[in-house]
Amino acid sequence: MADTSDFRNGMVIELDGTLFSIIYFQHVKPGKGGAFVRTKLKGVMTGAVLDKTFRAGEKVSEVRLVRRPMQYSYTDGQLYYFMDMETYEIFPLSADAIGEDQLQYLQENMVCQGLTREGHVLSVELPQFVELEIVDTDPGVKGDTAQGGTKPARLSTGATVQVPLFIEQGDTVRVDRTVDKYLERVS
Repeated sequence: MADTSDFRNGMVIELDGTLFSIIYFQHVKPGKGGAFVRTKLKGVMTGAVLDKTFRAGEKVSEVRLVRRPMQYSYTDGQLYYFMDMETYEIFPLSADAIGEDQLQYLQENMVCQGLTREGHVLSVELPQFVELEIVDTDPGVKGDTAQGGTKPARLSTGATVQVPLFIEQGDTVRVDRTVDKYLERVS
């Protein structure tokens, strides 16, 4: 058991039989009334985001998940198959277990972190930064803007991000997938 003073980003807790990962928390002490903790929780299995408020000092059930390196192998249209890099076992996961926000950046042979509990793979986490090729973007013309402008670009996995005007089709770019943001061009 843990209480609200133990909260940290990435901590996994169990509420009503469902596992949630804390993605944001804030301790609030109002001038009147008792202190509380405002949190944003993400379902480990579903990816659904939930806002929940806890009283200060409230006990919660902490869950220890083991992180294991896993490599994405292939999909059969419904399930996505990952190979455990240590045991070479293949584990199928549904799109819901991976999350729509991550699926748009998933590419073959990508090494991810598998979240396991008692030998069962519950979910995977993709790396925060991914390098992908631009497959479609409009040509950028010098002098279009007074400031540095951006344009939409479709990546090899199907995701779309805003990139600077000098980026062209065929370029490889590094993207922060957690905020869908272009970081830099990769040579």
